[in-house]
Amino acid sequence: MRLVLASLLVFSTVFAAAAPFSDQRHFSKVFNEHRTYRIFLPPGYDGTAKRYPVIYYFHGHSDRYTVEKYDNGADTVPKVASFVAANNAIVVSVDGYVARDYTGFYGGSPWDVRLEGGDFDFGEYFLELVAHIDSTYRTLTSRRFRATSGLSMGGFMSLWLSARYPQLIGSASSFNPGPEFYTGDKGRRMLWRPKDHVPLHEHTMIRLIRASGDYISQYHELTRDAYARNQKVDFEFRQDEYHRHWATSIGETFAFHMRAFGRSNLDNTPAEFTYASPYRKFSVWGWDVETEGGAPAGFFTYLENATQGALQIRTRQWAPDGPAAAGASIRVRTAALYTAGAQYTVMDYSLATKQTVRKTVQADAEGRLRFRVDGGGHVVSFVGPGTGAEPPLVLPLTSKDKLLVYPDQETSLPLKLYNPRGVAQTNISAEISSQYPTVKIVRGRAVAASIGPGDAIDLSGQLRLQLTSGDGDLALTKLKLKITYDDWHVITHDLDVYAVPDNLQAPIGLEILDGRSLTLPVFRQQGNQGGGSVIPRELKEGKGNGNGILEPGEEATIWVKTRQGLDPFDKNTWRRAKVCTDSPYLAEIGDLQETKQREWTSAQERTSLIRLAPNTPKGAAIRLLLSNESWSFWWTPDVRYGVEPLYQPFHLHRNHIHDYTLKVR
Repeated sequence: MRLVLASLLVFSTVFAAAAPFSDQRHFSKVFNEHRTYRIFLPPGYDGTAKRYPVIYYFHGHSDRYTVEKYDNGADTVPKVASFVAANNAIVVSVDGYVARDYTGFYGGSPWDVRLEGGDFDFGEYFLELVAHIDSTYRTLTSRRFRATSGLSMGGFMSLWLSARYPQLIGSASSFNPGPEFYTGDKGRRMLWRPKDHVPLHEHTMIRLIRASGDYISQYHELTRDAYARNQKVDFEFRQDEYHRHWATSIGETFAFHMRAFGRSNLDNTPAEFTYASPYRKFSVWGWDVETEGGAPAGFFTYLENATQGALQIRTRQWAPDGPAAAGASIRVRTAALYTAGAQYTVMDYSLATKQTVRKTVQADAEGRLRFRVDGGGHVVSFVGPGTGAEPPLVLPLTSKDKLLVYPDQETSLPLKLYNPRGVAQTNISAEISSQYPTVKIVRGRAVAASIGPGDAIDLSGQLRLQLTSGDGDLALTKLKLKITYDDWHVITHDLDVYAVPDNLQAPIGLEILDGRSLTLPVFRQQGNQGGGSVIPRELKEGKGNGNGILEPGEEATIWVKTRQGLDPFDKNTWRRAKVCTDSPYLAEIGDLQETKQREWTSAQERTSLIRLAPNTPKGAAIRLLLSNESWSFWWTPDVRYGVEPLYQPFHLHRNHIHDYTLKVR
C-alpha cells in the first residue's frame, strides 16, 4: 500500500510539473467567498521580469473554469496551452459557477444572466479578478493588453463585459455566442442583445466566430450583420465548417488578440463615444452617471455621441427602440475635460418640448462639470473655454426610433439639425446619397443660411426619396448624409431607413384584447427533433371594457392568425403581434417578452402592449404594421457534416408582417 501511495504521489507531482496551467483561487469581496480560475503562463515566465498581456476566457453552459466538460480536456485546454507556449501572453479561464444554478461541479447555468438573476454581478467580479491578476502576476495593464473571449454563454459574456467596460478592454472575441440574456440589478433586469448595442464597441476590436453547423446559426448571422454594417467597428468574422456548438479556430482567434496588443491607438481615450447601461449607477471613459426614479422594472440610460462639446442623453424602457422612462432623473458628472474653476454655459435642448434651457455652471477642481436632466431625451452642450467647434448635430429622425418608409411613393426625409454652440452656425447644406440600388434620391440637397445658438432647424421639406422593396421582412437601407457648415467644414453620418415590404396583406384573422378573455389555438413545439401540435391557450390581456375594440384611453394587445408558420405542423395558429406605427395617437407602452418555447438560447419573442391616446379623434384611421414570429426546429436525420450526422437541430425563425388600419370609433 505504501508503494502504491508513493507511486501515486510521484505521478501527481510529475503531472503537476508537466501541466501547462495551474488552478488557483482568491477571495472575492464581491461574492464574499473564494473563487477559482485556471491560468496558463507562457514558458520561461518564472525566469524573467517580462510583463505579458492577458486574455480572459469565459466558458459556456454546464462548464467551469477547467473547460473540460465537453471534451474531457482533450481539445480546448491543449489548444490554449499550445497558443500560450508559442506566444508571449497569459490566458485566464474564469469560473462562472453559481451554486444555486449548478447540480454539481459541472452541469448548470453560469454567469447569473437569467431574468430571475441579479444576485451575482460578474461584471463587478471581473473588475476584482483583473485587479487580482494584475497584482499577482506580471501583466501589462493598459487597455490594449487586456482581452476577453468565450464560448456560447461565455461568448455573450465576452461581448457584454467588453461593452460594459470599454475603457478596460481593447479587444473581444466570441465563439458562437448566446444571442441574448438578462443584465442589470436584481428586480430590474434588462434583456441585452449584442446586436442592439454595436456602437458600444466602436473603440474595441471585435471578432465573431461561427461554426457552420451550430444550432443557433441564424442568431449568429443576425449578430454578424449588425456588426458588419457599422463602419466604425474594427470587426472580423470567421466561419468554420464544423457541426457542433464549439470553440473552433482558438489559435487563430487568440492571434487576433495578439494583433490588438500591438495596436497602440487602443490606449487612446476616444474623442467621441456612445454608451448604454441597465444599471442606475455607472462610470465610463471618466464620466459618472446616476439615475433616480423612473420605471421600477428598469431601463437603459444612453449617452450618445458624447464629446467634450455635446452629447445626447436619454432613457429607454427596452432596447433598441423603447420609449423613455417617465419620471427618471439623470445626474451626470463629466470627465475631466474642462478648465478647472472656469464658468461654462450648459445648453439643454429637450427632444420632447423642442426648447433650450441655459444654465451657468463652474468646473470643479478636476475640470469636471455637473448637470441633471430628466429621462425624456436631451441634447446637452457646453459653451466655455476649450469648447465651441461642435458641428451641427443630427436630431432623431422620428420619435418612434425606426424610420419606416412605404415603397413606391415619394417620402420626405425628416431631417432636423441642432446647433450646440453659443454662436450661430452659417451656410449650412445637407446632402443625402445612397449606395443601395433600392433607394432613389428625388431631391438630395437642403440648405439653410444659419442656425442660431441652441436652436434647431427642420430641413424635412427639402429632402425627398423613394424606396423599392420586395416581399418579406423590413429591409434596412442606409443613407449617407453629408453636412457642410461654416462654408467649408464637412461631417458625414449614416442614417438608417427601413423599407416596408411590398404587397403587404391584412391578416386572415385579428383579435384585440382590451381586457377581454379569449382562448386561441397556438403552435407548441414537440421537442428538439422537430414536430409539434396545435393546442389551446387561454388569454386575458389589456385594460379596457373588453369589447374587442380599441377605444381612446385603452391598453391592448393584438393577436393575428397565420395560415402557415415556419414549422410544417404550424397551421392556422395565432400569435401576439409587435406593433409599429408613425401615428402620434398610438404608443407602444410594453415590450412583452416570452421565451420561444423549447429553445435553449434564452432568446425572447418580443411583442407589444399598446395604448390609444385619450384625445384620439373619432373616425381616425391609424395604419399599423403587425409583425410576429414563427419558429421551428429544423431537423433532417440523414444530413451529415463530413462523416458525422447532424448533431443538433437548427433553431430557425421567420417574421410575418401584416398591414392593418385601425379605425377609431
